[in-house]
Order: sequence, then C-alpha cells, then structure tokens
Amino acid sequence: MKSLDTKITEIRANASSRAFILADAKDADMAFGVRAPGPRTYLAQRGERPARFSPEVWTREEFGYRNLPEFLDIIREVTHQGIVDILLMSAYVNDQLSVKEGLFRNSPVTPAARANDTTDVWAIRHGCYTQEKSHPFRSASIDHIQCGQIECDRTTDQFPGANLGLYSITFVNQLAQDREALRWFKEFREEAERKHFRYFLEVFDPNVASGIPPENLGEFINDNILRVLAGVPEAGRPLFLKIVYHGPKAMEELAQYDPNLVVGVLGGSAGTTFDAFRLIHDAQKYGARVALFGRKINQAEHQLAFIEMLRRITDGLIEPAEAVRAYHGELQTRNIKPNRSLEQDLVLTDQAMSYDGAATRRSRVEMRDNPLARPKAPAAEQTDWPTRTDGAPDFERMDPAQRLAYHRTRLARQFGEARRIPRDS
Repeated sequence: MKSLDTKITEIRANASSRAFILADAKDADMAFGVRAPGPRTYLAQRGERPARFSPEVWTREEFGYRNLPEFLDIIREVTHQGIVDILLMSAYVNDQLSVKEGLFRNSPVTPAARANDTTDVWAIRHGCYTQEKSHPFRSASIDHIQCGQIECDRTTDQFPGANLGLYSITFVNQLAQDREALRWFKEFREEAERKHFRYFLEVFDPNVASGIPPENLGEFINDNILRVLAGVPEAGRPLFLKIVYHGPKAMEELAQYDPNLVVGVLGGSAGTTFDAFRLIHDAQKYGARVALFGRKINQAEHQLAFIEMLRRITDGLIEPAEAVRAYHGELQTRNIKPNRSLEQDLVLTDQAMSYDGAATRRSRVEMRDNPLARPKAPAAEQTDWPTRTDGAPDFERMDPAQRLAYHRTRLARQFGEARRIPRDS
C-alpha cells in the first residue's frame, strides 16, 4: 500500500494523529519553461547529462539551468529516497516516468500530475499573463494522466500512469470570473468521478487586486472552499486541500470544520531555509496535515537532505531552527556552498504566494533569540546523547545541542561520501 493511502486513513480516523503527508511538487514545467528544472547548482548522483550549447553564444553562468534529463534524475533520486508521500509532475513527465518507466510501481511514493494549468501559473519569461486575472484552462486530460493515451482501458481501475491529480482554482472576487472557474471545476470533478480519478484541490489567493485586505484573505478563501464543497457529495470531493497558509487562526478555523476535510499548505517561493522549516512546523501545529513544497525543495542546495529535515520536523524530532543548523552542517560535510550564510538562513521572511513570486505581503522579520546574533565561544562538538535501554536515541531526554549532534551524525552516515552530489566548477 502507498504511504499516502495509509496516512489519509489514519488522519481521518484519528484527529490527534501526527501522520503528515509530504509532497514534492516537480510540476514547474507547466509554468516556467526553461527555468522549471531549477539551477544546476544541485544535480542528482548521476551528475550532468550532455547538454548542447555554443560557448561563443552562452557564458557558463547564463547556461545555468538543469535540462530535463537532469531533472528526471532528481525525481528518480527523490522517489528512491522514499521519504515524500507524493511526487507531483506534469503530464509529460508522468508519462515518461510512470507510464513508460514504471518508476512508482514498487515504490511507497504515489505519483500525481497537474490536471489543469490556469493562466496565473503561466510564469514565462517576458510574459504578462500572471498579472491578469486567472482564467481556467486544462492542457492535460485525465486519460493521458492515467494511461498516457487519449482513451484508457476502463475494464480495470489499475492504470500505468498516475491516478491522482492536482486541480487548481484561483478566486479573484469577481462574480463572472469566479463563476466561470467553478464551471470548469464542476466539469472536471464529474469526469474524475466517472473515471475513478482522485484529485486534490489547490486554491490560490487572488492573483490580482480583489478589494480584500490581506488580513481577511484567509476568511475569504475558507468560506469559498466550504461553500463550493457543500454542493459536492463524498464521491466527488478532493482527497485533500492545498492552500496558502494564512496563519494559525485561519488554519484552525478550516481544519476543525470537518474531520473528513484534510487541509494542506503550499510552499510559495523559495525564501530562506528557516522560512520552509518554520512554515511546515507552524502549519502542522495549527491543523494542516499535508505540505506540498515545490520551489522550496527544487532550489535547495541538497534536496535529499532538505526533504529529510522536513520529515524530521513533521515527526516532531527536531525544531525548525535546529533543523536549519543541522542542514547547514550536512552541506558543510559535503563541501557544498550554501546559498546564504547560516545567520542569513535563520531569518524568517514572508514569502510571496503568487505563482511567479512577484509580490511580497510583509517585510522580513529576524528570528527572535537568534543565538547567532550574539558572539558565542566555540563549543566542542557533541558526540553522545541519551539512549533508551534498547540503544535507540531517547529524544525526550535530549537537549537541543544533543538533538542537533544526533541528526548531523545520522545524516552523515545515511548519505555517506559515496553519495556526494557532483557540483559544477
């Protein structure tokens, strides 16, 4: 059984469960074009794939994005790691890896594909689409996602592709526009129900001026979600939600409303490492049971270590600030230069939640009681920690320094020198 199905069942059966669903969103090729695979500063263990470019035309710095074969290698590596529960892809990448390669056949990871691409995700270079109000649109078909062709064999519910999709809506607080978006959503979910296709629902904040103060957006989104789903019986409802995290009050309001409604958060733009770790920690604390991080993972210096830290946070084994330090320790061990200094990476910023990251809602705030902000004598590296009688680590008795040392040691052993990620010179 896939880990997603096990966790969904547990979450719905036990409101106090710590089960948490983690998804890696690798569907950016339906938004960004050439930039979608991300910067070449991180490559999978296989390293560079042959790329054709002319030195007299390009500088090495300009030719800095991964190509698709390198991107697919990263997806394979994340899948083999087995920590995320969902791997979200475009329909094309899903066809390559799920249908043709069978990557997920014996994996606990569930493949998923973006089932629509509204115009507010058309974040191409020099374009202005994301600045206009969102219009509904679908490139992918359900059949293409499930089996890689225009019509699937419907004599079975087993499909070689993904049987889970992301459907996205952006409410802009304009009657005609929002009504049209919901008409498309109605057609999609009715087709999905007929074809036994599961989906989760992504709801973006308005991508244009809506007349709603930022502090009220959470209420606007919550009411829209509940109003829309009130007309949908269980057979047609989403498996879970993916929404902007609007803070504790808005999250608790939505999460407590219906125990069958599983709420998740989206990651937004990349930001600092502390942004990502604090977001997943706080969202879980106030009721979220899913997190889908795309750019936050895809632009990390070392994606596998970054994902490992996300999981340790949701498992309650490490706090966000400790996780940042442990992550930097892993980078140092592997001789990978971080995007920011440790002190800079422990700064909390408020990320833009539009798909192209063009607008920031509030200014950055430094982490309170940041120990790096005051001089500190170097301390000896912790080499031991409390253990239980069976030899397993005793996290309840560990202090922060011991937890940090434990995770650094565990990560070094897990990844090892043999798994060093090649880097460009």
